[in-house]
Amino acid sequence: MLHQVKSSDIHVVRFAGDSGDGIQLQGQEFTEAVGATGHDLGTLPDFPAEIRAPAGTTSGVSAFQIQFGGNRVHTPGDSPDVLVAFNPAALKVSAPLLQPGALIIVDEANFTERRLRKSGYTSNPLQDGSLKDFDIYPIDITRFTLETLDMFDFSRKEALRCRNFWVLGLMLWMFGLPRSPLTEWIKDKFGAKPQVCQANLAVVNAGHAFGETAERAHVLQHKTVIEAPLTPGEYRTIRGAEATALGLSAVSLLADLDLLFCSYPITPASGILHELAAMENPRIPTFQAEDEIASCCAAIGASYGGMLGVTSSSGPGIALKTEAIGLAIASELPLLVINAQRAGPSTGLPTKTEQSDLLQAVHGRNADTPLPVIAANSPGDCFRATIDAARIALRHMTPVFLLLDSYLVNASELWAIPDIEKAASIETQLATAEKLPDNAPHEVLFARDPETCARPWAVPGKHKLMHRTAGLETDIASGHISYDPENHQAMTELRLAKIGRISRFLPHERLVQGTAQARLLVLGWGSSYGPIYEAVRRANKSGERVAQAHLRYLYPFPSNLEKILKQFDLILVPEMNAGQLCALIRSQLPDLAPRIRQYNRITGLPFQIGELSAAITKTLKDG
Repeated sequence: MLHQVKSSDIHVVRFAGDSGDGIQLQGQEFTEAVGATGHDLGTLPDFPAEIRAPAGTTSGVSAFQIQFGGNRVHTPGDSPDVLVAFNPAALKVSAPLLQPGALIIVDEANFTERRLRKSGYTSNPLQDGSLKDFDIYPIDITRFTLETLDMFDFSRKEALRCRNFWVLGLMLWMFGLPRSPLTEWIKDKFGAKPQVCQANLAVVNAGHAFGETAERAHVLQHKTVIEAPLTPGEYRTIRGAEATALGLSAVSLLADLDLLFCSYPITPASGILHELAAMENPRIPTFQAEDEIASCCAAIGASYGGMLGVTSSSGPGIALKTEAIGLAIASELPLLVINAQRAGPSTGLPTKTEQSDLLQAVHGRNADTPLPVIAANSPGDCFRATIDAARIALRHMTPVFLLLDSYLVNASELWAIPDIEKAASIETQLATAEKLPDNAPHEVLFARDPETCARPWAVPGKHKLMHRTAGLETDIASGHISYDPENHQAMTELRLAKIGRISRFLPHERLVQGTAQARLLVLGWGSSYGPIYEAVRRANKSGERVAQAHLRYLYPFPSNLEKILKQFDLILVPEMNAGQLCALIRSQLPDLAPRIRQYNRITGLPFQIGELSAAITKTLKDG
């Protein structure tokens, strides 16, 4: 049965298959083709939590979802209208996400009795009527791929690795997207292997030709995709890991400073290390340490020596870095700590996303050791957030936490390339001998700026910059080791005051949508920005009075945040944790506690627009 799908300028496509089917590559190359034609987009790479789950099982399904089209896009979409499933397990996992009338393309060669049973089906869903609400188009993708590559000297196993590109050719035809970005990538990637290069080009063209010639126009048909209303400028697709690496490059330029990026491999933070290593920027060398503790200590050593030390990890690795981060606070050194959050305690769900390290970042150290915490809100925003975090670290001589998450690091969006020459320079506290008197250099080197509470950044080995610093408590005036009780009180108060002063330099919080006359404010942080934006937009379009604010600066809060929040009767805080931002607001702004309403969902996946729309409706109804 053919279903009539409501026409739309926005499309949501999902690719799904086994981990070895090349789904992520397929999705990324489709994304590049979409971005090359002026369409806004948002993606969701969805990896299995296991490194190599059993093939054909639901736990081993790898998926890639993309929303694109002629409107501004803020999410990868709730419900796909086109699904490509390479096997029964991929269909079983993805079918519950589909909207009625969606098109499902499957590789019918893989719907054997054995594979159906392995994925948990008791009957063939292509034949039992369970998918009656959708348009099913079985294609023997396996056979067509093998026939296309019959002229090449490949084994069956090698040839089947090209199935993803056969389907990619078909999907490019369906949406009228150019093949040139993909063909250029293939030539660049496999240019040294002519037979492999020609084989991949052949299957792309074969899939494209199938779409043109298949006599199933009532199912396989061109879908109109119009250009998005973008501000004039130069755009590219970008993942959060790329944007973070480019942000660090921008920091080096804006501060005229060398950086040292020190890391230990961990999912999903490793992507940033990979991007920086591939850049080979001489001003940002990379160092892969033997463990998490060593990587953080190496970054602190770089900061002590006059570079900006940067270290990255995910929640488990951040836990291991904790003592070293305290050393950077005690030593009053700048340090950028990037946490690409992932789901669950301990090893948890390594490839899934969550926002559950906020309290770890704010309070997760021994003693009173506060540091500032900021968060990026989209893949492209990782660039600007990285610059903002480094600016705070260098201005106030303190470690700074930059919170990303698995979704942000791996997802893509269309990004307007900024003019870095127009960006404000980043000032540092680097001390120079010329500015120092010959007498009492220690007292001068530990004289704090009254506005920032930052001490001068004295690089050892230079004339008149000799000084002492340690992980033990130091004298507030000279930096010498001190066990004096009153001095420890003064140093504790200084560390707290430094973080408090940061709020004076932060931009005022502003509403993203809506006005102060709205009854409800939806307040978020991090990667929940997109679904919150769309849910609030829909609520206002339906006649509700709803506003949106989204926090970048999580500790300390912007100085006007309390004033902003007090304008609203109700404050709904959606978080992919058990309520950590709510806990911070209640502790720091206790008068607002009666107005706070929580919405917490911890599934390892980003929020969907529909669930947040429902939460807004319920909050307005229940009060």
